[in-house]
Amino acid sequence: MTTIHASALNDFVPISDEQKQEFRENGHTLIRNVLATEAMPYFQQVIGKAAHQHNEEKRKIQDRDTYGKAFLQIMNLWRTDEEVKRFVLAKRFAKIAADLLGVDNVRLYHDQALFKEPGGGPTPWHQDQNYWPLDTTNTVTMWMPLVDIPNADMGMLTFASGSHRAGNASGHVISDESEAEFSKYVEEKGFPISRPSHMRAGDATWHYGYTIHNAPGNSSNRMREVMTVIYFADGARVTAPQHQWQENDRQQWLMGKSAGSLADSELNPALL
Repeated sequence: MTTIHASALNDFVPISDEQKQEFRENGHTLIRNVLATEAMPYFQQVIGKAAHQHNEEKRKIQDRDTYGKAFLQIMNLWRTDEEVKRFVLAKRFAKIAADLLGVDNVRLYHDQALFKEPGGGPTPWHQDQNYWPLDTTNTVTMWMPLVDIPNADMGMLTFASGSHRAGNASGHVISDESEAEFSKYVEEKGFPISRPSHMRAGDATWHYGYTIHNAPGNSSNRMREVMTVIYFADGARVTAPQHQWQENDRQQWLMGKSAGSLADSELNPALL
């Protein structure tokens, strides 16, 4: 096992009470320098290589639906590459997730590389947790750029602050329908819209599973390379799927565990 950048992945970094409060009140927060700048080129290379090798999307952008135009999505790369595995299972990231959620330990739900191509379309408003058959709202996604994102026009993640408090607000997964329904919902509720002005490679946003979010298209000439890791509080249980997408997740990310059982499959290791 290589020791490259081991301390950058496993040394804990404290987060402030203000960041914890912001996360819990707004449903999201930005933490700078989660991964040290000097470690980023290495992990950008290994994650980028793995994502390229396992990307199954071969259609041109214009031939895809709204979801397909939004990004190239490659999941559970930690199962395909030992160096990506070190990144995804990093204790530094997991400890931040646990501290934000106020729990002792978290488990992995899954990772996903989200690469928005130059000319790639917007990501519609949605809630991640509509996909997840879990009995807890103590869930959080880390969204970390592997390249600098200088402005919104490269596809900056954008949040409806405070929207997580209402729980599941729609039955729609990412689609034109979710964009229309959530646009109306966000406007009616008056949720403030918030996004970072810029992010450096190694910065990360963190958002609850029920925080409504979207992203503009990528109008730059460079791939927006982002790696995400989804965490949930240890002790969560599987719930009966409410629709096809949750059943798909139950089979794929929870190894088919039955409703009521602990969400502790081989694919969901405890990380602390």
